[in-house]
Order: sequence, then structure tokens, then C-alpha cells
Amino acid sequence: MKAVQIDSHGGPEALNYRDVPDPTPGSGEAVVDIQAVGVNFTDTYSRAGVNPVAALPWTCGVEAAGVVRSVGTGVTEVSPGDEVAFCTVPGTYAEQVLAPAWRLIKRPSGLDAKSGAAAILQGMTAHYLCHSTYAVQKGDKVLVHAGAGGTGLLLTQMVKKLGGYVFSTVSTEEKAELSRGAGADQVIIYTQQDFAEEIKKATNGEGVQVVYDSVGKTTFEQSLDSLGRRGHLVLYGAASGPPADINPGILGRGSLSLTRPGLGDYTTTRDELEKRSGDVLGWVKSGELKLRVEHVFQLSDAAEAHRQLEGRATTGKLLLIP
Repeated sequence: MKAVQIDSHGGPEALNYRDVPDPTPGSGEAVVDIQAVGVNFTDTYSRAGVNPVAALPWTCGVEAAGVVRSVGTGVTEVSPGDEVAFCTVPGTYAEQVLAPAWRLIKRPSGLDAKSGAAAILQGMTAHYLCHSTYAVQKGDKVLVHAGAGGTGLLLTQMVKKLGGYVFSTVSTEEKAELSRGAGADQVIIYTQQDFAEEIKKATNGEGVQVVYDSVGKTTFEQSLDSLGRRGHLVLYGAASGPPADINPGILGRGSLSLTRPGLGDYTTTRDELEKRSGDVLGWVKSGELKLRVEHVFQLSDAAEAHRQLEGRATTGKLLLIP
């Protein structure tokens, strides 16, 4: 089968499209024929060496949708022929992947593979952020960075569904329109305005209850400045790089809280995984949650997908098709 691997860490040019052996399922495992692959910033972190990988060569990717080809002994969650979506399973930049069967979620009838691959990781990320890491309450004021990105668009919709007021940041007017379309109440073009100042003005100096920040280094200080008393900074990504060494004393400017969550810690059991994925995929199928898939690349063009994602030239979700 074909797969995209790295032999060493580096830029998009480190991605190699090549033949690799077909996988065989062991106990508790399943082999999935992949129909669509989600491209995520975490893939670029692994490629660049920011996130550690188990060993090289390494097959990239952690999100996909497809059809179960075969299962190993003891598998009860899925059967051959089941249409599934899944994430936090390494090795999805390939025609087939070997996965722990308990991580595979059956797609609702009629939900296509592209929608499954576009929704499962970023959708469950948005879900745990606003339902668990900081559970948004009706009337809460929330700042969502990268409001026109895949997670930002989904997170905005979910916060609005919970009754929150959404500030979002974007880099261009075109992206601002997308963010407004997802329900953002006030969109700040950070290339033209100081978002912390704009938020303080809009809230009469009170600030927001929570900042959901996937950008990191370039937004960190202003994110803290945007918070109200006892506010929460949820740093769930680092698209601009990690913040510099953090002195915990900076959280004393209003008894602030800082956390760095990850999806794996919010889907630790089959029940929790089924609850979050069931909500997300169900909302997508019903139309309550709108997806934006901007570009679809062939698997062999994974390097170009990474270039566009890292160059901030995209909105919504990027997919690869084997």
C-alpha cells in the first residue's frame, strides 16, 4: 500500500510518499481501508519534531474515515464492512491503517467519509473544550482565536449552542465573514486591531470568562490581558510556536487559570469517546453543525497541504484522499 512517511524531522519536504507493507490485525485491532484523511496542525508538529514520535520512519496523520477491512481476535466494537471515523490513531496518511478497534466509531448512516474525516478530531476537540475543560454557561463571554480555522468554526458554533457570546480573532476580512457566518458576535481582525484592547472596550473592562487559544506564542500575553477576574486561558495548540518560559506569577493578575489540554485525555474510555463523537457526528448529520472543507488533496500531495496549513493560507478543514 501507499503511505506518507518521514525518515527525519523537518519541513514539508521531509514527507515521503512510498510503498509500505500492508498491515495485519492482531488481538483487539482492526485494519481500515481509508477513504479520507484529516490534516491537522498536530501532524505538522510531529513532522517537525515538536511532538515526539515513537520511532522513525514514521507514518504521519492521526485522523481519518473509511471502511473496516478486517479485525483481529476479541474485537466486538466493529465488524468488516462497517463505515467508521476515528482520530488519535497514528498512521492515517496511508491507504490502510492498523487501529485499536475501540477507537473506531461507526459513522451515522448516510454520513460520508469526507464529513467524518473533517469532523471527528476538530469536532471532538471543540466539544471537550467548551463542555469540559471550561464548561461554557449561558451568558459567558468567550474568545476564540483562529476563528476561521477548522476547530475555530466548530467551536464558535458549539459555544453559541450553549448560549455564550463569542469574540473571535482572524487575520483578514474574508476570514472575518466566515467567522461571522459560524455565529461569532464580534470578530476582531488582529492584523488591524489589538484584540485585548477591543475586548476590554466591549466588556467595559471586565474581560472574558475564557480564552480558547490554539495559536500560542504570538497571542499568549494578550490572551491573558483579555481575561476577566478568575478567567481561564485554555491553550490547546501552538500554531505560532509555544509561549516562552511561563512564570506562574503572571496568573496572579486576577487569580487566572492556565491549562494545556489534549483530546486523548478527554476520550479515555469507550463511553466518553462514544458520547463526544456521537454528539459531533449526529450534529453534522442533522445540519446543526456546519462543516467547511476548503481543500481536498491527493495523498501524494500531503507536503503541499502542510505548506498551505502552516502558511495560514487556509480556512476550515483540509483533507487528503488516498
